[in-house]
Amino acid sequence: MIQVPLTARGAQQLRAELEQLKKVERPRIIAAIAEARAHGDLKENAEYHAAREQQGFVEGRIKEIEGKLSHARIIDVAKLPRDGKVVFGVTVDVLDVDKDEEHTFVIVGDDEADIRQGKISISSPIARGLIGKSEGEVAVVNVPGGRRELEVLDVRYE
Repeated sequence: MIQVPLTARGAQQLRAELEQLKKVERPRIIAAIAEARAHGDLKENAEYHAAREQQGFVEGRIKEIEGKLSHARIIDVAKLPRDGKVVFGVTVDVLDVDKDEEHTFVIVGDDEADIRQGKISISSPIARGLIGKSEGEVAVVNVPGGRRELEVLDVRYE
């Protein structure tokens, strides 16, 4: 089975979501189904059908999270050697040479990626271009918008 990289913070967030789904959402939905059943005819009972649909979604998400956690290779950035190289889990400040703009990225697993928060997937073109680079080095990255030169300004192990 292929292991998928996941930061320790990402694993913690998935575990918290899993606990919320199992201990709060699942019992709430079971109660809603029981209450809807008490109202009688299930064929025309919108509350019942809505609760069953929610139940399907929650159960699917629980299985999805359990699967992700079971195949995860959890990487704790704090335990990585601090050699100044860009690796999975680090926070990296870069300068887009062409646009003269600075950006901060955290390189995370596919499931954790959220560009609005500056979290980019390890499989993204930018992350692949930055991996292995050190402070002062320039990565030439081919992105959908064209070719970009990104100079590594700082690498932090947060």
